[in-house]
Amino acid sequence: MFFQRLKDLREDRDMRQADIADFLGIKQTVYSRYERGYQNVPLEHLIKLADFYKVSTDYILGRTNNKEINR
Repeated sequence: MFFQRLKDLREDRDMRQADIADFLGIKQTVYSRYERGYQNVPLEHLIKLADFYKVSTDYILGRTNNKEINR
C-alpha cells in the first residue's frame, strides 16, 4: 500500500519521478522501484519524503489515513 501512497503524493503535486529522485539523490529508476513496490524505501528516504510532503511516515506506510503530523 505504501508504494501507491508515494505515487499519489507525487502526482498530487504534479511532479515527475525524476524530480523526487533528484531530491533524494538517487536515480529515477530506483525511485520508480519504490513506487512499484519492487524495492524497500530506506528509512532516511522515508523521513525525507514525509518531511517534503508534510505528512507523517505512518501515513506513507499506510498505518493511518490521517495525513496530519502529530507533534
